[in-house]
Formats: sequence, structure tokens, C-alpha cells
Amino acid sequence: MNLELITIQVCNLCRSVGSFIKNELRNIKSSDIEEKSAHNFVTYVDKTAEERLMGELLKILPEAGFIAEENQKTKKGERYNWIIDPLDGTTNFIHSIPLFSISIALMEGNEIISGVIYEINLQECFYAWKNSQAFLNRTTIKVSETANLNNSLLATGFPYYDYSKLDQYLELFKYFMENTRGIRRLGSASVDLAYVACGRFDGFYEYGLSPWDVAAGALIVQQAGGKVCDFSGNKNYIFGKEIITSNQNIFSEFLNVIKNYF
Repeated sequence: MNLELITIQVCNLCRSVGSFIKNELRNIKSSDIEEKSAHNFVTYVDKTAEERLMGELLKILPEAGFIAEENQKTKKGERYNWIIDPLDGTTNFIHSIPLFSISIALMEGNEIISGVIYEINLQECFYAWKNSQAFLNRTTIKVSETANLNNSLLATGFPYYDYSKLDQYLELFKYFMENTRGIRRLGSASVDLAYVACGRFDGFYEYGLSPWDVAAGALIVQQAGGKVCDFSGNKNYIFGKEIITSNQNIFSEFLNVIKNYF
């Protein structure tokens, strides 16, 4: 299997579907917005984009199944599965806030072997495959070299449906407000991870996420020289609904602080 070729094909596919998503920004109406659950939205744009992605991905790797946000009844493959978020940042999209993305990962067994994140508004494509470097629009990227939390800029996402850990989250948020350069909340976990990979953010953490939010980004960060784990320091970050990622230098300090609160 030529993972480099497959990854580049997925990059091109994301650019094509990304153009469709951006063009629909001018057409979206309030009547087009469905609420899947409290504060969790979907539109015909998400659904159409996913259908287009799945159709083309089947051509790229016919034996692969799917783990997809908007069509969770799709058949899983025995060996390979695409993990797809057709529009990560739907709330941003429906409010015309220009930061949303497509995220696609390819999993072999339990291992992510290819990942692509396409931020549609800046036309930035972040990608990597197993044993490769990480790239942004054909340029190699690396995580930051920031040495400690005090000099770090972090990213997170706010809980919007699972409030079971909200008190710990807010206490941790306060700690990071007081002991880092700041915290940003962009509204697309995929982009947060991509920005860690290219050194714009030094670290990212969030709970309540799904596999399609993190699968591609986790691989890209690792191939860019970063580290990834769950809140316990283990490897259950794809399906475990919590993730920590950062550069190598702050990782232990970052993880230990989060462990203190969770």
C-alpha cells in the first residue's frame, strides 16, 4: 500500500469538498439547521459533504469501511476504516465564523496510518502518514520548542453536552489562565491539533470528543514530533473521549497539571 499516494489523494479530495462547503456558506439558512442533540448541530452541508467524501474514498480504497460523524450506521471494514468529520466546526460555519475544517484519518486495525486536516477558509492542508514527516501545503512542519507551561499558548474546547467534569474543567481553566500565556478556543478540535503540529499552539486538551475529532490530528502531531495521550497518560485518546497533546518539552508538566484536576 502506497500511503503517501493515498494521503495526497485525500488532500486533493478535501480541497474539492472544501470548496463546496465554502460556497454553501452564502446559501445556508436558519431553516437548514438541525439540532442532533442539545447545542449539537448539523446541516445539509455536513451531510452532502460526507456523502461526497465517502463516495470518493471508496474509490481510493474500496476495501475500507467507515466511522463517520453524520452516518454512523455505515459498515466498518475488517482491516481498514476511514474516520471522517466532514465539517468540524459546524457551529462556526452556521454563524459565518471563518474557521472550520474537514478531518479524515485512515485506520488499520487499531492504528492510525494516515491523517488529513483541511482548514477550509485559509486553504491550509495538514497531513501525514505512518513513518512520514508532517506537512502543511507541502512544507514540513514541527511542533514548537517552548520549554515550559509558563511560556506556552494552549488551546481547548468548551464542554457543550457532557458537563459531568465541568467543575474540574473550570478549575483547570483558571490554573492555565494564571500560569500560561493564554488559552484559545477556536471551535474546531481538528484545527487545534493541526496548530499544535505546526507550532502555533504549544498544547491542546479537551474531553467529550469523538474519534472523528481527533484521529487525523493525533497522527499529524506525532509525526510532527509531538506527544499525545489521554488524561491518565495512556493511549486511549481515539475512542476514550479525552486527549492531551503538546510538544515534547512541556508534555510531562502539562500532563501532571491535568492529572491534578482530573
